[in-house]
Amino acid sequence: MPDAGSTAAFSFEPAKASDFERLFDIRLLAMRDSLERIGRFDPERARRRFGDGFRPEHTRLILGGGQLIGCVGFGPHDGAILLEHFYLVPKAQGHGIGAAVLRQLLDEADAAGLAVRLDVLRGSDAKRLYDRHGFVETRSDELDIYIERQPSDV
Repeated sequence: MPDAGSTAAFSFEPAKASDFERLFDIRLLAMRDSLERIGRFDPERARRRFGDGFRPEHTRLILGGGQLIGCVGFGPHDGAILLEHFYLVPKAQGHGIGAAVLRQLLDEADAAGLAVRLDVLRGSDAKRLYDRHGFVETRSDELDIYIERQPSDV
């Protein structure tokens, strides 16, 4: 993985329905600590939740050094873009890759003039990343915080 001070290099590839299992494995690796912290780690519930929202036609594989290191769902939903299933394997976290991926996605949303919406697990470290990129809370529930970023002028 790149040094924390280096430019985070990554590329995207389109996901296929057949990628479900390996992307689910990445989700478990990425979310386990956060879910255990709040007493909600349950692999079967995680599988259902991932399966319910997995839209392969709007999912991208995130590659670093030619290796699969994560995924992100990014597609139209209710007049905005829904960002979902944004996971990086733990060894890829903390090196600027997540921020670089998010910047590229936000640039795409800005070019389309669309807001980006997502929900983040209450207590998740990822919330700080979204705060730094201009997301604001629109509502919350017991488990999730729903946030949105309006498009910037291009």
